[in-house]
Amino acid sequence: MTDLLSDFATGKVVRPGDAEWDAARRFHSGIGVPTVVIRAASVDDVRAALRYAVAERLDVMIRGGGHSDWGAVPGGLTIDLSAMNGITVDGTLVRIGGGAVWGDVARELATHDLGISSGDTASVGVGGLTLGGGIGWMVRAWGLAADQLVGAQVVTVRGEVLEVTDASHPDLLWALRGGGGNFAVVTRFDFRAHALPGVVAATFGVPDDPRPALRALRDMMGDAPRELTVTFMDVPPMDPSAPPGAAIEAIWAGADEAAARVALAPLLAVAGVTEVEFGVRSYPDVLLEMPAADPEAPMPGFIGGNTLVPDLSDAAIDALVRFRQANEMSVMFLRSLGGAYADVPQEQTAFPARHATWFAMAGAFDIPGLVDDARRAAITADWEAIEVLGAGVYGNFTTSTDPSWVSRMYAPDTLARLAVIKRAWDPANVFCRNHNVAPA
Repeated sequence: MTDLLSDFATGKVVRPGDAEWDAARRFHSGIGVPTVVIRAASVDDVRAALRYAVAERLDVMIRGGGHSDWGAVPGGLTIDLSAMNGITVDGTLVRIGGGAVWGDVARELATHDLGISSGDTASVGVGGLTLGGGIGWMVRAWGLAADQLVGAQVVTVRGEVLEVTDASHPDLLWALRGGGGNFAVVTRFDFRAHALPGVVAATFGVPDDPRPALRALRDMMGDAPRELTVTFMDVPPMDPSAPPGAAIEAIWAGADEAAARVALAPLLAVAGVTEVEFGVRSYPDVLLEMPAADPEAPMPGFIGGNTLVPDLSDAAIDALVRFRQANEMSVMFLRSLGGAYADVPQEQTAFPARHATWFAMAGAFDIPGLVDDARRAAITADWEAIEVLGAGVYGNFTTSTDPSWVSRMYAPDTLARLAVIKRAWDPANVFCRNHNVAPA
C-alpha cells in the first residue's frame, strides 16, 4: 500500500480504520465493505489504482453516482470517480467526467439551451446509466443515453489511456454502448447534445382501476410524435420523492405546450383521468431528487424485475395491474419506447430489444415478517409470467447481483460478441463487480 500511496498526486487512498472510511464506503442504498477505496482525481490516479488492483489480484468496482447495488458486494477495490466530474460544452459536443451525475449535467446544459437524454434522477451517475444503456425522459426523441455517446476516454486494465471513437476502437465503443462496466474505466464520456429550450411536463391522475387509462395510453403512443415520452407509475407510501398512488407523467421534448396538449388529448378523454399539472419547465427541474437511504434502515429486498415489451397487450396490462393489486407493498412502472429508440439497428449497440415499445417493471418489497417463503415463491412466479412477455431485461433496473442475470439481459449472439471484446480488454476479468460478461 505504501507504493500505491506514492503513485498518487491528487487522489486519496482510504482504508479501514481511516477517519474517512465510513463516508468513503457509503453508496446510495447502504454501506459497503470493500478492501480499499481509491478516491481518484485524475487519470493518473486511475492508472495507479489499476496497477495496484492487478498486483494484489483485487476485483475492481467503479463508482460514479453510487446507485448500483454492486457496492454491497464485499471485498475488492472501489475506484470512486466522483471528483472527476467536469463538464465542458463545445457547440453540441459535451465532454463529461466519469464521476459526474445527471442533475449537474442537466443544469449546465440548460444554460446553453441543450439537453441529453438521461435518467429520471438527478443523483444518478452519468457513467453507470450510460454504460447500461440509459432509458430516460427523451428516449423517444433522442434514444438511449448510450445512443448519444460519440466517444470516450478510458483507462484499460493494462494502464493504457485510450481515446475511443467509432473510428479508433469501434468494437470497444460498441461494447460501451450498453455492455456495462466490463471493459475499462471510463474517465470521460463524449456526447452529442440536442437543442432543448425547455420541456412540457404533465401529470395526470388515474382512476382506481387503471386498465382503461393504460389501454388508451398504449393506443395513443402507437402513433404519437416522438417528442412525447410517458410513464405510468403506481407506488406504495415509501419515499418523499415518490408520493403513494398511481399517476401518468408525460414529458414533451421542447417548449411547445400546444403541441403537447394535442398529443395528450386522447388520454384526457378517458373517464376518470384528470389533469394535475401541465406546463413548460426547465429540464433539470423534472429530475427527481432522491435522498440516499439511511444505512441504519436499509431498503428491503425486491421480488420482481423488469422486461422490454414488444407488445403491451391487454393481457400484459392485466397481468401488471393484478401484480400490483395483489401486493400492497409493491411498485409498478411503465415507460414508453419507440421513436428514436427504435431507429437504432439492433446490431449497432449491445442494448437489447430495439423492437420493444414499452419498458415494464414490477416488484414487491421483501419485508421480513410480511413475506414468508411460500408468498415469496408465489410473487416470483407471478413476475416470471410477466417477464416472458418481454424480449430482454434492462440491467440498470436490476437490483440483483446474481451473475445469472447477464444471460437475461443480452441475446446469445450479443453476449458472445461482448465476451470476445472482454477477452481483448480485460482477459483476467478484473472488472467483474457488475452484471459480468466473462471473457470468451
